[in-house]
Amino acid sequence: MHPILIGLITFIVVFAGYSYLNYRRIKHFSKLPDSEEISHLTDKNFNKETAKGIVLIDFWASWCMPCKMMAPVLNQVAENVHGQARVAKVNVEEFQNLAGKFQVRSIPTLLLLKDGKEVNRFVGVKSKDFLLKKIRNA
Repeated sequence: MHPILIGLITFIVVFAGYSYLNYRRIKHFSKLPDSEEISHLTDKNFNKETAKGIVLIDFWASWCMPCKMMAPVLNQVAENVHGQARVAKVNVEEFQNLAGKFQVRSIPTLLLLKDGKEVNRFVGVKSKDFLLKKIRNA
């Protein structure tokens, strides 16, 4: 057999195995429950819940894989910011008007609000340390 063909077949097998393992890992995230420290915002409670203090809001959707990857990170952040800030979520499928109000174009989008005003915005998957640093600096 030609060495290039052997290399190509090896690459395909390794890539398929890696993809399968990643799929299984990400699939697990969909079963991860939210921390009790995370609140869910709606049209009715949004203004009251964000009026005072620092709130990190995750705009997400159930079909979004990067959003599922953020779930364990947000759980850890929520458990680490007692008294300093709060973590909340907005389901963009259920509350499209909130996503529109904040011009959310991609998900996950994380907004950092201080006393009801946006002070920072992050799009995509972020680390726990990154988010904790941004919360401390808000």
